Amino acid sequence: MLNKLKNTIRTLLLPLAARIPLSPNSLTLLGLLVSLISAFLFAKGNLFLAAFLLLLGGVFDTLDGAVARAKGLSSSFGAFFDSVCDRYTDGIIFAGIAYAYAGVNIQSDPIFHVPVYFWVIIVMISSYLVSYTRARAEAMGASSMNIGIAERPERMLIIAIGAFAGGLEYAILILVLLTHITFIQRILHAKKSLP
Repeated sequence: MLNKLKNTIRTLLLPLAARIPLSPNSLTLLGLLVSLISAFLFAKGNLFLAAFLLLLGGVFDTLDGAVARAKGLSSSFGAFFDSVCDRYTDGIIFAGIAYAYAGVNIQSDPIFHVPVYFWVIIVMISSYLVSYTRARAEAMGASSMNIGIAERPERMLIIAIGAFAGGLEYAILILVLLTHITFIQRILHAKKSLP
């Protein structure tokens, strides 16, 4: 859902992007570095700053594509590198959150009373499945698999909102549901698109 907005923002940023003195891959690496710091802060329980840096990492993730288009530097390797860094970012953010909830005083969620770190692991798995179903189906010739209610931008935004609001465990529970819905949406779309 937000990927369309992300692409619109990238288009609007093209005039500015042409003046950015960094390469798209450098911006991708900066986004990864900021996300690593965000994950560390999540692990330490500094949710506000962690959420802010998570969103800042998303800005770099948007800028790298805009710079690639504006400077004529788009490449298959650049797209691949961006995707790999996105998966690493997803994993490290969820690992930081899981670590925060797996302390001595293990916190359980307010609804099912299951340890929150368990739900974080489930969200990590389902997030990877959302990405994998797209990559695998498109590699097999399916039409655009850029569909679903919890693509990567939505997931990161939900985490940030939950952290800012002091309800990260609720955000995780929401993501458990939404990532599984998105995973199923993509399987159904692939079934229609593939022979």
